[in-house]
Amino acid sequence: MTLAVDVFVRDAYGEWRVPDVPDGWDDSAGFEAWRRTVWGSETVRSLGARHLPVLAGDNLFVEAGEVPGFLREVALLRAHAGLIAATTERPRGIAERRDQLESRLRNVEATALRALEGGAGVLIR
Repeated sequence: MTLAVDVFVRDAYGEWRVPDVPDGWDDSAGFEAWRRTVWGSETVRSLGARHLPVLAGDNLFVEAGEVPGFLREVALLRAHAGLIAATTERPRGIAERRDQLESRLRNVEATALRALEGGAGVLIR
């Protein structure tokens, strides 16, 4: 099973719904195991991430007003993808893990930008 990143909107009653993912859009945010091994890792936490580590124990809801800060967090993690890969993978798999990380972070960033444009939030589940 894999983690999916989506835009979510709240209705007048505060209930959330997820619009359909646009055609050609990649909504992968990593493997299910990444909840703990990557997003909840000590390395990601030590870099100052506060949103993505939530995935270690639950789904992540980034409300519309928090999306700009979430985008900064994603940019921070993209800048340190090599370090994250080196500390969360066996030495022989570091280059592959870095590629996977960069790809998933691009997906998360693209979804967050879409959310920002629409005044929506980001959900990773």
